[in-house]
Amino acid sequence: MSKTYHVYIVASSNRVVYVGVTSDLVSRIYQHKTSPVAGFTKSYNVNRLVFFEETSDVLSAIAREKEIKGWRRAKKVALIESQNAKWQDLYLKFTA
Repeated sequence: MSKTYHVYIVASSNRVVYVGVTSDLVSRIYQHKTSPVAGFTKSYNVNRLVFFEETSDVLSAIAREKEIKGWRRAKKVALIESQNAKWQDLYLKFTA
């Protein structure tokens, strides 16, 4: 059984974005939502899952995260809106 890795983007209500990678998407987004640790996502209330991709290769996931982090904001927005035009919180699909 192979492990699954996710590259994800979370956003605030005014669309500040954060790109990350994890092997446990549901738990990681829960952490963003509950903000247990001070930092960027807590300061800007970045807690809505607006985009994610999955892969079974950890190195691919890390490379993809770095790639997306290197993009200009407009390209990140286009990526999000290609799959989630209304910036809905996709986390709700995992908890419904």
